Amino acid sequence: MTKFQLLAATAIAFIPATAWAQDASAPAGQSTQAQEGGGSTPAVAPAASQAPAADAGQNSGGIQDIVVTAQRQAEVLQNVPIAVTAFNAQALQAQQINTTSDLQLTLPNITFTKGNFTSSASFNIRGIGDLCVGVTCDAATAVHVNDVPILNSPIFQNEYFDLERVEVLRGPQGTLFGRNATGGVINFITAKADLSGVHASGDVEYGNYNSVRVKGMFNLPLTDTLGIRLAGYYLRRDGFTHNVFTDSDIDGRNQFDVRASVRWQPTSSTTIDIVGHYFREDDDRSRIQKQLCHRDPTGVLGCLPDRLVSGETLNGNASFAATLTSVEFLRIAFAGTPLAAAGPAFALGSVYGPDTYSNFVNPTDARTVNIDSLPRFRTDEKQVLFNITQDIGQLSLKLDGGYTEGKTDSTVDYNLAIENSLAANPGLNAFNALAGSGALGPGFLAARNALLAQGTGMPCQSLAEETGTGVYGGHAICAPRSLDFDRSTGSGNQYHGEAILSSKFDGAFNFLIGGGYLRSNVDENSYYVNSFNLDYASALFGGGAGYSATPFYRNLSENYRLKSYGIFGEVYANLASNLKLTLGGRYNHDEKHIEAVTSLLTGAIVPFGTTNVYNSPAFTYDADPSRTGIQSRAINDVSFSRGTGRAVLDWQITPRNLLYASYSRGYKSGGVNPPLTPVFAVAPLFGPETVNAFEIGSKNTFLNGTLRLNVTGFYYQYKQLQLSRIVARTSVNDNVDASVYGAEVEAIVAPTRAMLVNLNFSYLHTEVKNDKLLANPQDPSGGRADAVIIKDLQFGNNCAVVSNARVAAQSNGFVTAVNAALGLRAPVAIPSTNTTGAFSLCSALTAASANPAAGVTVLQEGVQTNIRGNELPQSPRYKFSAGVQYTIDLGDWNLVPRADLAYTAEYFGSIFNRNVNRIQGFEVVNAQIQLNAPDQRFFVRAFVQNLTSNDAITGLYVTDQSSGLFTNAFTLEPRRYGVAAGFRF
Repeated sequence: MTKFQLLAATAIAFIPATAWAQDASAPAGQSTQAQEGGGSTPAVAPAASQAPAADAGQNSGGIQDIVVTAQRQAEVLQNVPIAVTAFNAQALQAQQINTTSDLQLTLPNITFTKGNFTSSASFNIRGIGDLCVGVTCDAATAVHVNDVPILNSPIFQNEYFDLERVEVLRGPQGTLFGRNATGGVINFITAKADLSGVHASGDVEYGNYNSVRVKGMFNLPLTDTLGIRLAGYYLRRDGFTHNVFTDSDIDGRNQFDVRASVRWQPTSSTTIDIVGHYFREDDDRSRIQKQLCHRDPTGVLGCLPDRLVSGETLNGNASFAATLTSVEFLRIAFAGTPLAAAGPAFALGSVYGPDTYSNFVNPTDARTVNIDSLPRFRTDEKQVLFNITQDIGQLSLKLDGGYTEGKTDSTVDYNLAIENSLAANPGLNAFNALAGSGALGPGFLAARNALLAQGTGMPCQSLAEETGTGVYGGHAICAPRSLDFDRSTGSGNQYHGEAILSSKFDGAFNFLIGGGYLRSNVDENSYYVNSFNLDYASALFGGGAGYSATPFYRNLSENYRLKSYGIFGEVYANLASNLKLTLGGRYNHDEKHIEAVTSLLTGAIVPFGTTNVYNSPAFTYDADPSRTGIQSRAINDVSFSRGTGRAVLDWQITPRNLLYASYSRGYKSGGVNPPLTPVFAVAPLFGPETVNAFEIGSKNTFLNGTLRLNVTGFYYQYKQLQLSRIVARTSVNDNVDASVYGAEVEAIVAPTRAMLVNLNFSYLHTEVKNDKLLANPQDPSGGRADAVIIKDLQFGNNCAVVSNARVAAQSNGFVTAVNAALGLRAPVAIPSTNTTGAFSLCSALTAASANPAAGVTVLQEGVQTNIRGNELPQSPRYKFSAGVQYTIDLGDWNLVPRADLAYTAEYFGSIFNRNVNRIQGFEVVNAQIQLNAPDQRFFVRAFVQNLTSNDAITGLYVTDQSSGLFTNAFTLEPRRYGVAAGFRF
């Protein structure tokens, strides 16, 4: 059976014979408005609203419908021939969906995890998520607010409040939604001002971790045609994570969001909505929950590539900061210079000796850390959106658009660990004494005064700041040990406008035509990594003439400009009274401009007293080696254009049974990789990705409106799927081909007047289809026993030496000989691998391998392996969720208990599909009980989320080789419980 036959069989199999036996007189869509998809009757609703209809010809009560705009027009969800799940406000509350992390649990074939950087998060739909990492990457899952696409928004960080509904469209959006998200679209529709009367609501919640959440809304009609609605929330709670070092909690929340909505209806055919909001967060949210590592005793890798261990810490000798300031490297670097004699004595350690974490104790508990750099998180966003609808006879014109600006800034402990004290460090004390005496000249005296607090011996290091001068420009923090931390920042704005004209003709033909323009500006996006060792090395390599800039790592992207426009349209032809054909097309054009520089100890020596490194004439660093001459920035301009579209045939078998089949072509534009040295074979650009998507589905209501069953099967062919990896401390992107297929089942059952059950199930298969050779950074040997993994002392990366004859003795003998000349040791066995490793210089090994007699090859990125056949990251084979609630009448009051279970099967956190990247399956159980007053004027609720206190991992991020290859893990939130009370009128 082919994949297409499988899709057809899957959908048709779920149309039971009872569909043909139903009362044909029942009108389509005759049901009350409530939630659909993953939702169920809201816990706040009275029991009467849950009652299934007594008459087969009516669908009053029972499972209710919701009107959505998934096709840019208002339609009952059950009549929309695409895979979309929607929740209204009551359903969000009933299922305790307060954030995006909560939302994904009950959705088929969807996962969500936080990311490693400030605004990064991966929302994966049917195997396709944000696998591309970088400023010029487009999101695979587009986020819309009131039908307006929002880029780089912190919406994944804040709480849901005063929403009319949330729509989740699964699969590529090739025509109607802007910029063609290849994964899907999440559309948040905010509640608008209601002109019918004065309304208000509010609720207060208190829970463990001293959590206080307050939400409120006030709606006021000013005239018969003009109204305003004010809404907001405030959340403050203590941290989920305990820090042993300070005996305090971190990862707390302190945030609020306020929204004002104005509606003006000057005529019955004109509606104007304007919505503005301001979101702010200032707290100690941590981007990283835990770091996992199976410690490598050799220090060549830092962390072994076999498994992840909680409670172990990387071998610090594998870090760039350690190799640069080691006696072994300084002996080589200062040979033949005035510091040849004294320089090695200034080393902070030896790569063959105890590492800087040798005395560190790492807690094993997922919610406990031991850190000396505390997290800090700040973000704010301002947004004004408008939606204008104008009916013109049998035509309707809709204008959407708005302006958004925001900035985010966060800092975390880079290694989630505490280094050994530098108070008794022999190398640092020797530098303090000799440089302080003036024997090395005024330059080293100035460096010593900056690094050691004017000779007090207290180490001082750079803050992550924009001038690039750090500790030498007075931007310093002092502590007895190195404080390794990173900082991620971003700021920008966007404008968007779109117009859609659609028809409402009575005949067999209708159309929709539209166009949109988006301009996004990222003024500055930076990622920093700071360490005292880097500042110290910067001074040593400055040679007394200044310091090697920049004294910390900074990946800077600035002046990123995106201009995008699209023209699209669809025609709808009723081939029969119950058979409709939809044909659509879109033309997309994207232009991108970016300026970037990645700097760390570049060799450009700037003098002490410099106020801004990047503007200094002495900063002669070439930011773009691919171009002739010295480039202060890598500047790239690229553009992409594509045509896409879709075709849908939907058959309304009965008023309650829909069968559809569709084909769509999706597209996501390419971008620019950050600049790297030419020694790493990374293309400067990555191409656009396209997808051919085939889908067949059925939407059904059975048993007099008491059973709703929706089934979907799909098959995708991806070309040039964008995929990220780390090279030389920087995320770069490649393109691979992939195929995806699967099935989804969503059901809602109301077996009695008081009970309601929702069930979801999904299956997913993903696979890389073409040959693609990539070096796995966690295991540069590629599994070859003859490979010798090298930790490069100069750059901190790993290269690999392999024997041309695949003889291990030959490659090991070659490295032994070269290392002997460098004063370094021979290779040693690396545990949990079948190979050996050594500290060395990849450049020296490469030069020596040029002799044909050597019989070896040096691979700068390591041995490449073929990822063909591997599964895509964040793609569990199975997901399942179930929820049940029961309404108990207590006179005019009612009591509604509810429980929800969601299970996600195991998946991989990396395209390399190794056991070390495997994420175990996990379940989440939520429960609540709510007491409702008559007419829902008042309620009291007790709740628990994550009842089993599951600390399951949802995503992984493997750091660079120069950091020691530890893995950042992102987890579920812990068990939360509490009580809430609210009112509405």
